[in-house]
Amino acid sequence: MLEMAPLLEVEGLTVDFETQNGTLTAVNDVSFSVSRNESVAIIGESGSGKSVLVNAIFDLIDSPPGHIKRGDIRFEGESLFAMSEQKRRALYGRRMAIVFQDPLVHLNPVYSVGWQIREMCLIHGMSRREAASQAIELLERVGIPDPRRRMHDYPHQFSGGQRQRVMIAMAMALKPDLLIADEPTTALDVTVQAQILDLLRDLRDETGMSLIMITHDLGVAADIADRVLVMRKGQIVERGPIKEVFSAPNHPYTKELLTDRSNDYRSTSETAREVILDVSKLNVCYGSYYAVRDVSFSLAKGEILGIVGESGSGKSTLAAAILRLLSPQSGTVCYRGKDIRALRGSDLKAYNRAVQAVFQDPFSSLNPRMTVLEIISEPWELHPGSVPREARRDRAAELLGMVGFKRSDLARYPSEFSGGQRQRIATARALALEPEIIVCDEAVSALDMTIQAQVIALLAELRLKLGLSYIFIAHDLTLVQKFADRVLVMKDGAVVEEGRAETVFTKPTHDYTRQLIAASPVADPIIQAKRRASRRLLLKEGVSYTSRTTDSNVSQAG
Repeated sequence: MLEMAPLLEVEGLTVDFETQNGTLTAVNDVSFSVSRNESVAIIGESGSGKSVLVNAIFDLIDSPPGHIKRGDIRFEGESLFAMSEQKRRALYGRRMAIVFQDPLVHLNPVYSVGWQIREMCLIHGMSRREAASQAIELLERVGIPDPRRRMHDYPHQFSGGQRQRVMIAMAMALKPDLLIADEPTTALDVTVQAQILDLLRDLRDETGMSLIMITHDLGVAADIADRVLVMRKGQIVERGPIKEVFSAPNHPYTKELLTDRSNDYRSTSETAREVILDVSKLNVCYGSYYAVRDVSFSLAKGEILGIVGESGSGKSTLAAAILRLLSPQSGTVCYRGKDIRALRGSDLKAYNRAVQAVFQDPFSSLNPRMTVLEIISEPWELHPGSVPREARRDRAAELLGMVGFKRSDLARYPSEFSGGQRQRIATARALALEPEIIVCDEAVSALDMTIQAQVIALLAELRLKLGLSYIFIAHDLTLVQKFADRVLVMKDGAVVEEGRAETVFTKPTHDYTRQLIAASPVADPIIQAKRRASRRLLLKEGVSYTSRTTDSNVSQAG
């Protein structure tokens, strides 16, 4: 019996980019294939070439500065490079589809989501009536409630998880044979991530499509993939069935990725706590909606406070109130005994220096027109005297080295870095003023496992060296369990559970906390399959504690 030919074949692909510092080879002699109804995960660090590889498949390489130097990509045995542009355009969308990492960037903000799904269908030959019916059916299929009404809403009226579902609906509009998902769950909380992975798996089983999952999250790869490709510096260094690779890796880099970095960074004891930040009965409202409801907690010097919860639970709104980016309706935030809303002049400037932030989205938080040197030096311009002008380049290079970059990177711009690399630059900027408190709002969610471990180790080291305190907001529960001293679990704007990290994660008292833990993926395909089955059983029995904002129009609540 003849073996069926692969659906997609990539052979000897090399992609170069021309930069100010010479030619950068982003993908170097990469070859692989994807069979029908197969799920393949491509894993590796930020900058390893994963997204460039995907962009090459879909002819999305920006040229200049990028160009495909050599190699071939074949779909059902026919070279994409040899096809006419018209034939290739007909193939993309209908037979091959893609879901990008950031749906807010890739959805048009001036058109309703229904219009955008209909447009996809109309371009490929559907009638207007068929396209409208298909849009409603697809939104319902991907779990958007009341799809007939919601199809008239705009992207900003959906939560992050819902926007990603809309992107998947668009990709599935024409029932493609191949779906490529480029980090589709990176910014999502664990329960929404689990729902998206379940959706992709169900769609694959229903339609027989093939799936390529690009991810730096080993738990996501373990959850969905049959086979795995490991990329490093533009090359595939290891490949094989995911159970074999994850249980017995051969390449040193794969072994490093899979190393259990279960270091316990906690060092704060319950005794002799010097409270530096005290939040009392805080309420933040958007109209009649309470994004933060009656929240109280304290933060000690040198303490790491983890805050977990789904999208819309109020985590980022709470962080914004602490950073004075919005004003609460009631309650107080006190820094060393002083209400921050009453601070003026030098006291306010001292607070702004003492409390810094690393935000979730480095694409928005870094000025694209500034070099890395200018970005890191900007806080010193706002706080004269902190670092002498003649010493700034050396200090910026030192900070950049702490997060894994070279001195030469000071001259580059944010657009020259991957998403994970930009987040490291944002971390270096937050450290520039040697603050007392750093608010990390999903600060490491975009980082791959090895760089994430390096940044966490750096934060832990600086905590001990400088007495830093952290408010650490994250959807990676495994990371929070290892890193935080205490944990707040938030749901619908309120704190539903609080305690020492080891207690909350090993003996949770609230059902919502149990659901979050069950939805958190682990880098073991066998264990992950058992977790998935257990979680689906809970859902079948009606145990669901999804935040009310996940399926509402309110997306400001974090």
